[in-house]
Amino acid sequence: MRASITLECTECKNRNYNSDKNKKQNPDRMELKKYCSNCKKHTVHKETK
Repeated sequence: MRASITLECTECKNRNYNSDKNKKQNPDRMELKKYCSNCKKHTVHKETK
């Protein structure tokens, strides 16, 4: 039940990270604070399709 997801920066809209998640434990979209190399700082990254 693991699905591969892409994480997108909320500030510059750059898709930086690929990850996977368990859909049974996390049915809604994930939000993680990660480093964006384009913004050069830590920002919130949201899950995209």
